[in-house]
Amino acid sequence: MIHEVDEVLKGLFGTGVLAGSGIDVSFEAPTRDWAARRNAPVVNAYLYDIREDVARRQRGQEPVRDAADIVVRRRRPPRWFRLSYLVTAWTKTPQDEHRLLSAVLATLLPREVLPPAELPGALGALGLSVPLTVAGIQTESRSLAEIWSALGGELKPSVDLVVTVPFPSYPEYDAGPPVTEGATVRLRGVNGDPPRSGERSHRPRQVAAVRAAREAARRRRGS
Repeated sequence: MIHEVDEVLKGLFGTGVLAGSGIDVSFEAPTRDWAARRNAPVVNAYLYDIREDVARRQRGQEPVRDAADIVVRRRRPPRWFRLSYLVTAWTKTPQDEHRLLSAVLATLLPREVLPPAELPGALGALGLSVPLTVAGIQTESRSLAEIWSALGGELKPSVDLVVTVPFPSYPEYDAGPPVTEGATVRLRGVNGDPPRSGERSHRPRQVAAVRAAREAARRRRGS
C-alpha cells in the first residue's frame, strides 16, 4: 500500500498550482549527499514515520459480495495506518523554496479526502476514502529537529503531511452458500392440544423476488 500512496502523492504534486511546472518529486531521504547531487528544483516527500491509528480499529467481520450482491466471503475490517511525510522544497534560493512550499500548500489543502476512484491498485479496490492532514499538529514521538539531526542535514522549512490509509486484515473466510428455499415454520401445542398445524414456508419464487428487489435497489444506488 505504501508504494501506492507514493504514486498518489506524486500525482497530486503535479496538479493544482504545480500543474505543468515540471518540478521533480523525490521520496529519497533528504541527506547532505542527496542535496549535493540534485541539480534542479525538487519537491521532496520523505516518509519518516509509520504507525497505526488505533482509534480507527474495528472488531468483527464484514461481508464481501459478488456482482450479484451475494455474500461470498467474510473478512476482518482493515487496519488504518498514519503515514507521515516531511515535505520540503529544494531550489537555489530560500525565496524560491518558499514559493514552492506555498504552491504545495495550495495544491494539498483542498484535498482533505481522496475518494476510492482516485486511488490505484489494491488501495482503490478497498472502496474506502483516504483522509489527508496537511500541516497539522505533530503527534508523532519524534520532533522535526530530531529527524533533521538523524538525516545529518540543516533544519529547513517543511510541511508535515499525514495520509491515513487502510491495510487489509487477513485472512478471509468463505461464506456458506446462499439460502434458496426459505424458512419453514411448524407449530405444535403442548400434549397435542392444539394439534400440529400445517407448514408455512417462504417459497423459492418469494426468495427470488426479494433478491430481484435488492438488485434493483443496488442499481439505483449506483446510478
